[in-house]
Amino acid sequence: MTELMIKPRLRWACRRGMLELDVLLAPFVEEGYDALSLQQKQDFERLLACDDPDLFAWFMGHAKSSDPALQALIALILDRVRV
Repeated sequence: MTELMIKPRLRWACRRGMLELDVLLAPFVEEGYDALSLQQKQDFERLLACDDPDLFAWFMGHAKSSDPALQALIALILDRVRV
């Protein structure tokens, strides 16, 4: 799938049931996704496949993902928001 086909699908997947997740994920797709490595892009797609309650807990710092690659990506997204 080409990059032009992937971005709209990712934008749609970033529309979550929680506003807190929407405001983190949607801007990241627009502003940070293109700079990711191929592996990080694959990890981001895996992250989007996770359940909202898990994502919420991870992004709010209530829990950590057991997957180190996903946890690193969460930290990267949070660092971009704090800038």
